[in-house]
Amino acid sequence: MSVTEHNIGRDGETTLNSLFQAQAAVRISTSPQEIYRVISDLGRSGDWSPECLGGEWVSGAPGAVGSVFRGENLRSEEVVAWAPVVRGTWFTESEVVAAEPGRTFSWAMRDSAGRKQQSVWGFDIEPLGSDIVLTHRFRMGAPTEGIGGITSGMTSEERRRFVREWGDKIEKDLKATVARIKEAVEGG
Repeated sequence: MSVTEHNIGRDGETTLNSLFQAQAAVRISTSPQEIYRVISDLGRSGDWSPECLGGEWVSGAPGAVGSVFRGENLRSEEVVAWAPVVRGTWFTESEVVAAEPGRTFSWAMRDSAGRKQQSVWGFDIEPLGSDIVLTHRFRMGAPTEGIGGITSGMTSEERRRFVREWGDKIEKDLKATVARIKEAVEGG
């Protein structure tokens, strides 16, 4: 996890002073089109995500820019155990913000009023010989509604500790996700 001063992503969004920014990459023996088919099917995310169990498209064409996905998530008691984060099962909504087959796919988390937040998850696909490099990325600019609620009663030191530990969690989750996608696509 790193805090950045400036970054421009494929989805055209500029991030300044990101609260969280992380990525993980893996080389996979497949085509850009095949990996795009896999990563843009958010309903399958439970097959590889450490936290998202899957979900369903609730509006728009599945995987199209502007479409909304309702995800079901599960978090254990051990994750940043001292902080008041949501435990057990909870649901989120996200909106697809970039969908370029064979190239990139990303979505922004929505707040309780249905507005896109500065919390964007995505995948980038780069050809490398007969393989591809799949990069899973996450960026949060301003704190989301959820992060704001979690940190609202914390001291400055507790907030710094939370950001550090939550950033470590995100990095581990991204690495686990790309490893599981590689295993699913390559069959073992």
